[in-house]
Amino acid sequence: MILGYLLLLGTVWSAQDYPVEAGYAPGGERACVMCHMREPDHPLAAINKTPHGMLGDPLSPAADRQCQACHGPSLAHLSVRDGVRPPPAVSFNRNTPAADANRACLSCHDDAAQRHWRGSAHEFNDVSCTDCHQSHVARDPMMARASRDRVCLDCHTRVRAEIHRPSTHPMRAGQMSCSDCHAPHGSISTGELRSASLNETCYSCHAEYRGPFLWEHPPVRESCSNCHEPHGAVHDNLLRSRGPQLCQQCHSAAFHPSTALHGGDVPPRGASASMLQRNCMNCHTQVHGSNHPSGVGQTR
Repeated sequence: MILGYLLLLGTVWSAQDYPVEAGYAPGGERACVMCHMREPDHPLAAINKTPHGMLGDPLSPAADRQCQACHGPSLAHLSVRDGVRPPPAVSFNRNTPAADANRACLSCHDDAAQRHWRGSAHEFNDVSCTDCHQSHVARDPMMARASRDRVCLDCHTRVRAEIHRPSTHPMRAGQMSCSDCHAPHGSISTGELRSASLNETCYSCHAEYRGPFLWEHPPVRESCSNCHEPHGAVHDNLLRSRGPQLCQQCHSAAFHPSTALHGGDVPPRGASASMLQRNCMNCHTQVHGSNHPSGVGQTR
């Protein structure tokens, strides 16, 4: 077991991966804190309050190579060459390739939660673990529901704008989080959804629309996004457009006159039942599907 662990370390921190560094600095953490974290209230000292800094936990990086377990072989970092101090193998800064930084993290964090990381949208776009996570703070913002969304929305600015529309999921109220629907470390679904499809993700909360129904509405069964904007919309109920304009994108001449209805068909110019209140759903109340024997038109 010990030999296998040493071989694993040799694979992760090999000279081929990190040619600048020749080996590990002696003294473990002491070799680092004589320059870093000199004072006890140094910001980096908070790592000692996290799982990464638990000396007594054999699964913690601190129990083996301490700082160098994550930052890699750093023997050359102790000395100055030609007036320049060589960096450690992995610095976790903007100059560190995402693949190198992520390799350091995945050497430990390679469990079921990260099984779909390789090939995910975040990995494909060279997102580093440290772009979202912080290891030198007492509590990683990604681990707290209140701050997790702010980390996501720093990059996903379009979604940030959409959740401020009039109709939206209750994210601003703190009742939902990005991770309720999305798996940031990758998934088998498009959009890094937690379930196998968009509909299955929606059904986890909106189970009343799952069906099966005697009379199905094909666009509903195909994808909720045919009619709804998942992050926010200017129309009620997250609809992509107001009915009957939304409905007439498909139902242009089905059982009703084929004249396209518009915003002029309201009082005082008219009082079309298809334009007032819930418009088409004034009659077609079971738009997601009906189990009534006479509900072929989703009317009951």
